[in-house]
Amino acid sequence: MATRGERIFDIFLWLLAGLVFVVLYAPVAISALFSIVEVRRGDILWETATLEWYARLWQNQSIMDAIRLTLVVGATSVVLSAMLAVALALYVTREDALGRRFIELAVYLPFLLPPIVTGLALLMFFSQVGVSRGAVAVIIGHGAFVLAVIYRLVVTRLQSLPASLVEASSDLGATRWQTFRHVLWPQIAPAVVTGSILALALSFDETLITSFLAGNEMTLPIRLWAMMRVGFTPEINALVTVVLLVSIALTIVIGLRLRAGGRE
Repeated sequence: MATRGERIFDIFLWLLAGLVFVVLYAPVAISALFSIVEVRRGDILWETATLEWYARLWQNQSIMDAIRLTLVVGATSVVLSAMLAVALALYVTREDALGRRFIELAVYLPFLLPPIVTGLALLMFFSQVGVSRGAVAVIIGHGAFVLAVIYRLVVTRLQSLPASLVEASSDLGATRWQTFRHVLWPQIAPAVVTGSILALALSFDETLITSFLAGNEMTLPIRLWAMMRVGFTPEINALVTVVLLVSIALTIVIGLRLRAGGRE
């Protein structure tokens, strides 16, 4: 049976957790509220509740273009990063791999550095090699940024597999491609999917790196930032709510997949 001190400590932890929960999610609730009701002189006019501003988002061509570009950038960068991450992970987990430390430094550095440093470094690199700012530069920049996430999960999964799996496949006459397709891929696919979802969430919210590389192109976070300069309007609150809900949904999916993976 818990002592009085333990009960007091448990209550304190619950209160602390509740406070953190309020601080994290109160902005979401406020943005959602102000996106459907009107506020005049500090008073909330409940009778003005409407979903009109969400409908206007779909009618705003600039916002829809930003959403499409964000999805294209996110999906393309994640697919390219996943392919590269799997290839690098397969190589560095080999016993005879050369330059393992250098490869891991190159993979982790863009993710570990402050985004403003990564964005500036990528901008300087692209200007030297003749790649103009735009969607292609943003895709490459996001790919370099999220590569470490997928790579880490795939490497961890590969290192947990017994070497006898690959040896048995080779003894049975399977080629390297057949070994990868029928033995390794089924084992690392959950890690690739989980890492890709996390990478997509990071790409969806990335602003600093994008601001250096986008040029005249606008992803959704950049478009939202431009709209916020003129103040908060119901349309901006609706867009903020949509962005936050998508981010939260992706985070929940990631958490569920990581939890399920931990039980395997």
